[in-house]
Amino acid sequence: TIASIFIGAAAGVCFYPHNLTINIIGMLLLIWANSYDSADGQLARMTGKKTPLGRILDGTAGDIWFISIYAAICARLTPQWGIWIWVFALITGIFHSKQAAMADYYRNIHLLFLKGKAGSELSHSPVLKENYKKMSWKKDFIYKLFETFYINYTVGQERLTPKFQRMMQIIRQDYHDQAPEWFRTAFREKSLPLMKYTNMLSFNTRVIALFISLFIDMPWLYFTFEIIVLNAMLVYMIKRHEHICQGFTQELKERCQTNS
Repeated sequence: TIASIFIGAAAGVCFYPHNLTINIIGMLLLIWANSYDSADGQLARMTGKKTPLGRILDGTAGDIWFISIYAAICARLTPQWGIWIWVFALITGIFHSKQAAMADYYRNIHLLFLKGKAGSELSHSPVLKENYKKMSWKKDFIYKLFETFYINYTVGQERLTPKFQRMMQIIRQDYHDQAPEWFRTAFREKSLPLMKYTNMLSFNTRVIALFISLFIDMPWLYFTFEIIVLNAMLVYMIKRHEHICQGFTQELKERCQTNS
């Protein structure tokens, strides 16, 4: 993870010069960084060796990559665009963070009903807040600082998914936090088609658009792609997932009433 942070930051720096050869080196470095980031997550899940520090570093890695990329592109275009490219990048970055957050959230929802709690990192803000209260600023400063940001991050995800939250509330209260097998199977079936969008919104499609914009020496097109195409994808994914949750909420309530 630490190596991926430095490699990804170096990739961003390579996007500053108007030199395609150096830009291509940056592309290769970014792919390398992502392979490390993916590998560490897989190893943590396979071995069960998860630590709070690992979670902090994992969440920080991608942010540092793209801050470096955004800054390099802005510096590259400042002579033509002036301060406006930085404003454009700031707006894009806000949307980028929301896209990545929701892609991560939906991926972990799917994993929750596929592999159970052990195979998912889905967070619930009330639980995070309880753990936060138990931490000491004196003894756990770094972890508590991270938890402050992570709680806000999770609350933002939950705010955009009210129907999913309602569905989970029923599972926690009426089903004692144990989703029935019929529901898990049916939910995964409807959720699976949306998983391709989580990959597109988190790295794959985003990076392809970035590379194309650099090949044609129009890196500002990457920001445009994020704002228009990826935002449209995000809106569709949220609306579709919320519609799925609304249907299951009603069915869960009806089955619970029938069984009682």
